[in-house]
Amino acid sequence: MASVNVSIIYYSATGNVHTMAQAAAAGAEKAGATVRLRKVRELAPPEAIGSNPAWARHAEDTADVEVATLDDLSWADAVLFGTPTRFGNVSSQLKAFIDTAGPLWQRGALADKVVSAFTSTGTAHGGQESTILALSNTFYHWGGIIVPPGYTDPIQFKTGNPYGTSYVSGAGGADGGPGADVLQGAGYQARRVVDIACAIKTGRAAA
Repeated sequence: MASVNVSIIYYSATGNVHTMAQAAAAGAEKAGATVRLRKVRELAPPEAIGSNPAWARHAEDTADVEVATLDDLSWADAVLFGTPTRFGNVSSQLKAFIDTAGPLWQRGALADKVVSAFTSTGTAHGGQESTILALSNTFYHWGGIIVPPGYTDPIQFKTGNPYGTSYVSGAGGADGGPGADVLQGAGYQARRVVDIACAIKTGRAAA
């Protein structure tokens, strides 16, 4: 079987998406992939970050996580993107990174990559599906191969989102972070991405 490179690229303000990204990284590694875990650059001003203790604390706790670059996209056979919802859409921080990928897209370097997404919201109907679908619009333009978790594993009937793993943090995000089912779902989603990316890469090599 072919070896698979996976980049997990995310934005997280208070840490929920970061925790999910870590679970996805562990799932991808368990499936045999070589993994890069990368956060995108923070764009919010220091005064905004400092106004929320959880945001400030998470920024400090993850200072050692490498910042995503375009090389992390070009290197990867598969990419999982994670973002909190911002008014039912992708966070500006992740979108800003994606918007720098034009040169890769223009030369076809993003075509046929396996792609998937996960998210977190503060309320049960806060735009989880619309955020993942919004990311899919980018993937269509790239010519990416979208791999959702679907209802392809028992954990999906517990977490309930076939579009991508999602978490409801509650108002203020003070509920302790993603629980076991969400983290298991993130790990499963990453393993499914790796399995399909591996099958595609192996098939191409054989052809």
